Amino acid sequence: MDKQDRTNAELGSTESELLRKLRPNKIMIPIAFGLGVVAWMLYREWNPEAFRAIDLGLAASLWFAVGMALMVLRDLGYMMRLRVLSEGQFSWRQSFRIIMLWEFTSAVTPSVVGGTALAVLFMNKEGMTLGRSTAITLATSVLDELYFITMFPILLLVVSPQELFAVEGNAGGLGFANEFFYFAVVGYSIKVLYTLFIAYGLFMNPRGVKWLLVRVCSVRWLRKWRHAMVKVGDDLIVSSIELKRKPFSFWLKAYMASFLSWTSRYWVVNSMLIAFFGLHFHGLGQHFLIFARQLVMWLMMLVSPTPGGSGFAEFVFAQFLGEFIPVAGVVVALALIWRLATYYPYLFIGAFLVPRWVRSKFGAQSAFDKDSA
Repeated sequence: MDKQDRTNAELGSTESELLRKLRPNKIMIPIAFGLGVVAWMLYREWNPEAFRAIDLGLAASLWFAVGMALMVLRDLGYMMRLRVLSEGQFSWRQSFRIIMLWEFTSAVTPSVVGGTALAVLFMNKEGMTLGRSTAITLATSVLDELYFITMFPILLLVVSPQELFAVEGNAGGLGFANEFFYFAVVGYSIKVLYTLFIAYGLFMNPRGVKWLLVRVCSVRWLRKWRHAMVKVGDDLIVSSIELKRKPFSFWLKAYMASFLSWTSRYWVVNSMLIAFFGLHFHGLGQHFLIFARQLVMWLMMLVSPTPGGSGFAEFVFAQFLGEFIPVAGVVVALALIWRLATYYPYLFIGAFLVPRWVRSKFGAQSAFDKDSA
């Protein structure tokens, strides 16, 4: 077997391993985590009388629709970014498919793991070279983390740190005695270090990244992928040279698409709060505080060991945003509605889309079908 055949065989083995993570039955794990935590919290705080104070009229329906429109903008921003980074190689249909598959993968894996490895596979199977797929995936990671890294200090200028972290049970606010502050610092540090490493590899020393990939895959139980990583590294070097030559306008468009996506996601909660408790939310400063706390929530969710932060997200929502809900006893229910609107749709869309996509790209007798049987 020559080098190319060996590389192709190893890539096929890698794909088989990755496809096991795509099985639709994996949605049961995050659903079980999320609903289990919600059920426990509802058992502790359930108060049916509290729901009578919620306005479910036309205004509530309109603002809830605004929240759903923001979720559409969120996905549209991701699709726009993918088209910018691929320079139009992916159609809108392909971009939608890749983003939905990517979100499904992120939803069924722990937040700290995410769907990056499979994103490379998605783009590759949609017609892009493996190295360029790797470069674009790393570029999206840098852009995502750059949003958090830049927005967090900016929001701290608008919202004081004490106000940001002074939640119920942690009235002292800022300090490592506050577990929320601790989680946020750890999450922010991980994002900064990760971004510096990826930016260094993508824009300054791709050969160093190739060397690292090959070294990691020199470990005995990863050795079967070593030659595949050599090919990935070679393609990454070429793609890195290509990306470094892109004008500032190219990166500005990609960052603005990222900004649209993440900001739209965060304002969903604000829309929901206006929908259910509209009369209590007129101050712009309060909305920025809610926005800032959501960013901190996502920093904390980064260190969650559960798939998609399921369970942990619902708990943090109730703790971190509960004070903005003027009706006692509905915080947990609102946390569930939030996750139903922003998380669970990707599980069900992915469960519908994944089998069709896998069969179209790998054939009916793929490893996916065998593992799913």
